[in-house]
Amino acid sequence: MPMDASEIERRIKAALPDAEIEIRDLAGDGDHYAAAVKSEQFRGKSRVQQHQLVYAALKGDMGGALHALALQTSAPD
Repeated sequence: MPMDASEIERRIKAALPDAEIEIRDLAGDGDHYAAAVKSEQFRGKSRVQQHQLVYAALKGDMGGALHALALQTSAPD
């Protein structure tokens, strides 16, 4: 069963409460999303480490309930 955008946002917010999140459904199928996530917790971390924080928030559902997530991550200006 696909994961909807609100569930993705809820999980990211639970792990990164200060995050600003924008999610787009790329294919209209509820299975392929793009997300822009901005959080102070990303400051000083590499892009890989930032993405790992987001993937950890999704609790192992990448590749399962959530097939594809294109990520853009950053710390606030």
